[in-house]
Amino acid sequence: MAKPTANFTCTACGARHKKWAGQCEACGAWNTIQEEAPLAAGPSAKSLGGARGRMIPLADLGTAEPEPPRAASGLAELDRVLGGGLVPASAILVGGDPGIGKSTLLLQAAASFARKGLKCLYISGEEASAQVRMRAHRLGLADAPVKLATETSLRDILTTLDAERPDLAIIDSIQTMWADTVDSAPGSVSQVRAAAHELTSFAKRRGSAVMLVGHVTKEGQIAGPRVVEHMVDTVLYFEGERGHQFRILRAVKNRFGPADEIGVFEMTGAGLAEVANPSALFLSERDNPAPGAAVFAGIEGTRPVLTEIQALVAPSPLATPRRTVVGLDAGRLATTLAVLEARCGIPFAGFDVFLNVAGGMKVTEPAADLAVAAALLSAREDAALPADCVVFGEISLSGALRPVGQTENRLKEARKLGFSSAIAPARSKPGAPTGMTVRQIADLTAFVGEMFGAG
Repeated sequence: MAKPTANFTCTACGARHKKWAGQCEACGAWNTIQEEAPLAAGPSAKSLGGARGRMIPLADLGTAEPEPPRAASGLAELDRVLGGGLVPASAILVGGDPGIGKSTLLLQAAASFARKGLKCLYISGEEASAQVRMRAHRLGLADAPVKLATETSLRDILTTLDAERPDLAIIDSIQTMWADTVDSAPGSVSQVRAAAHELTSFAKRRGSAVMLVGHVTKEGQIAGPRVVEHMVDTVLYFEGERGHQFRILRAVKNRFGPADEIGVFEMTGAGLAEVANPSALFLSERDNPAPGAAVFAGIEGTRPVLTEIQALVAPSPLATPRRTVVGLDAGRLATTLAVLEARCGIPFAGFDVFLNVAGGMKVTEPAADLAVAAALLSAREDAALPADCVVFGEISLSGALRPVGQTENRLKEARKLGFSSAIAPARSKPGAPTGMTVRQIADLTAFVGEMFGAG
């Protein structure tokens, strides 16, 4: 094997030499040439070897830099989820079930950004150009200055993007793209990874924002490797039930804004319409309160949202009673039922339990525990809760009620919608007076005794 060549560098000017010398030929300094150790040990074909790269400019944490500029689309719900608008040189991944409205949303977003003066390209790998134009005509977007193309070759797409230099490029979808350097079929793990890496790198180099559409698996996760979600700056999920007209755009990752922020849309014949006040739509008619319904004051990202949690408890003819949950975690329901039986002496062993969140909303916040318990007890005892009351609080395994954050924002939203009372855990901090009567309860046993006359 050939002996690796040593590297010598002048400490005065940085000039490199193949061998040591007393004087640097570049700057003339004496005794400044020193031998450098290789960057990595091992064969040069498998490691970095002795070749050195360039120095990276470093800055301290106190360096003042302006915030990245944002471009607002005019769709307030979309701008809210993005953290205030579109950031240049950002990569955004949008996932959702087939037919949920991802292409419709992104076409409307491209038209809105284009009308605001941004140069937008919409590249479809799943539909023909005629199909996209038909959707644009149906949505009333035919006059928007959006450039359209149909292509799946990653090399051709990058060549076009490099020549056009758009402010926003929408790729629909990442699973249809293929790179000629990868020997696998489009949609495979290696192809999706390669396409996402190249498109994200292009966004960072050229300063263009890139939106990628991703398919989801049966479990609801974006198909392909999870490394794709780590590559991009923002991951958005488009959620909704086929039987409901509401669609929720949720940010599960955002380097330029708050995560878990939501935007609410309504699917209409003219496309997706924004819902400015989702709390009013997620609540059913409250004039005649029915047993088994409780209003939960929750927080989604930075926005307080009121939803109605509905429960049905009926005697079960089966040996193993059914537990059906829609919009909530089934594990939280099982825990709540166990606490009610162990700490309060209220059994649900011989009953079928059905739990639902009205409007197709999905609630993941632990603060919904008390509202779930209230709905279950109301359905079991056939006693309706007060129509002007909202409920929130986390239930511990000991039966104690734990306080939750942003109590003041929850109460303000409830007061805005006409509610006058609230049930919250003890030690909650209501903040400034909101005009509501807040009943603070220490544990679940006291809640059962005060609301349903048992304990």
